[in-house]
Amino acid sequence: MPAADEYDGAGHRFTTPLDVADSLAAVGYIADPQISGAVFLAGRLGKPLLAEGPAGTGKTELAKALSRVTGARLIRLQCYEGLDESKALYEWDYRKQLLRIHASRDAAAEQWQALERDIFSEEYLLARPLLEAIRSEDDVVLLIDEVDRLDIETEALLLEVLSDFQVSIPELGTVAARRRPLVLLTSNNSRELSDALKRRCLFLHIGYPGAEREREIVRSAVPGISEHLATQLTQVVLSLRGLQLKKKPSVSETIDWARALLLFESSELDPADVVAALPVLLKHQSDIELATRELGGVPS
Repeated sequence: MPAADEYDGAGHRFTTPLDVADSLAAVGYIADPQISGAVFLAGRLGKPLLAEGPAGTGKTELAKALSRVTGARLIRLQCYEGLDESKALYEWDYRKQLLRIHASRDAAAEQWQALERDIFSEEYLLARPLLEAIRSEDDVVLLIDEVDRLDIETEALLLEVLSDFQVSIPELGTVAARRRPLVLLTSNNSRELSDALKRRCLFLHIGYPGAEREREIVRSAVPGISEHLATQLTQVVLSLRGLQLKKKPSVSETIDWARALLLFESSELDPADVVAALPVLLKHQSDIELATRELGGVPS
């Protein structure tokens, strides 16, 4: 891995953690000191950043905001159970290869070696997100989203890429990064990731924000909402997260509720507004019933 002063990827533009926070705020992402500090170090050191925490707390949105801030292209690998090398890294265009072979079926025997070299050339290679990010001539923010959903075997595929930012293609050789991408991995912590993967990353926990920061997030994401209404609704959400719910309301759901209140031209919360909004915030009937019983009023 190159030294920090040799790294020239998308994240190298940040001069201080405060610069990160200000730049993200300019595109609508409100970062706390832990987030801005981790992004600064990941960018300057050229190391991947593993962001872990509950769903809906802004991990994926952080990658999108970094792409907007740096002007780098966002490449996203959405992880899921069963994802394999052909979908994450590369595969050969077998249909095109077969057509090429069929077109040369009458070729002389000595021409078949040349044909084999031809069908395993760049023209027939289908680059998937990881290889696409490595081969990019321009700055890239690589988002590896919900890495905890990968099979353990496929997780190992990431190790070569995150160790040296290069991959080996047997037919073509080693492909090394032309410009090292700024890499953000997200995890909802549904399973424990391997120590080998964690060693290659800086770690950042993004949990539910405090009331003040969530209010700032709402006011940034929902133009036109009053400070008073934003304060009220974030306090209600904070109260809901204190209950024993199957699924606590996420920041994105807080924002959805704020937008709904604006559509209804609400300027003040009352218990009826809260009860009516519960399906926006809570997605299990048992949670809605518990919240209806527990919330007797609205914080002022």
